[in-house]
Amino acid sequence: MAPTPRLVLLFSGKRKSGKDFVAEELQSRLGPDVCTILRLSGPLKEQYAKEHGLDFERLLDASKYKEMYRQDMIRWGEEKRQTDPGFFCRIVVEGVTQPIWVVSDTRRLSDVEWFRDVYGDVVKAVRIVATEETRKRRDWVFIAGIDDAESECGLDQGVAFDWVITNDGDQLSLEAQLEKLLQFIQEHLQPPPDI
Repeated sequence: MAPTPRLVLLFSGKRKSGKDFVAEELQSRLGPDVCTILRLSGPLKEQYAKEHGLDFERLLDASKYKEMYRQDMIRWGEEKRQTDPGFFCRIVVEGVTQPIWVVSDTRRLSDVEWFRDVYGDVVKAVRIVATEETRKRRDWVFIAGIDDAESECGLDQGVAFDWVITNDGDQLSLEAQLEKLLQFIQEHLQPPPDI
């Protein structure tokens, strides 16, 4: 098990809302020694690629290659989670030493519950939102069986988000929101007061 982090930010949002972009912005400002980006889809894609003889690296990017396998990967991942809800969560935190963790692709209530059960109050849920129009400008197209599946809709209800970040392409607005979140993160990097 990894050491206990000071803060775990569970990012969720629809496809093309900019979850990875916002996560990378935070990491670039905090530095990779302080902040790591964890992707639950990483271990899922790696195992899926091994079992299906696919190119793991190509499954990691935002390519048409990944999109060809997305539906089957989702089905396969759901089967794994039904057997063991924490399977991918445990793998992704192995060996992590940074004090701030950003899980950039939290998609299911079972993921949120696992992190909260294991790490408690240091876990904060962050929703990244973008309008449908903005997502379309980022090449999003609704795909039945994907955009209406649990992997996209599992956190639309049932989660109280600690932060909601609007990422519609307005750089000044995003900057102001990130600044508030960074202040919050900096508070968690301070050593706890002596008792």
